[in-house]
Amino acid sequence: MSASPGQHARHRLDEVIHAPVRLSIVAALAQVDEAEFGHVRDTIEVSDPTLSKQAAQLEAAGYVTVRKGYVGKRPRTWLSLTRAGREAYERHLEALRAIAGGA
Repeated sequence: MSASPGQHARHRLDEVIHAPVRLSIVAALAQVDEAEFGHVRDTIEVSDPTLSKQAAQLEAAGYVTVRKGYVGKRPRTWLSLTRAGREAYERHLEALRAIAGGA
């Protein structure tokens, strides 16, 4: 039995989220409402420039919101998933589970 083109679960993977660093960012943010840049950086073990670049790609896709502000006089950046980002992450996870399950 042969599958129709586009039926395999891999076709449902989100190319924006699928990159390892971006998947790590989205997974970290899915656990919280908002996270400070440094916390995400340390959690997923990347450099500031790497997190900044990958977060910008997620923001451009509409998956992440970047908020800048201050704590006292120190500038801070916070990241959060948008509703579209959470939905895309859930769809991506469903596709991964289907692939892992042999679908």
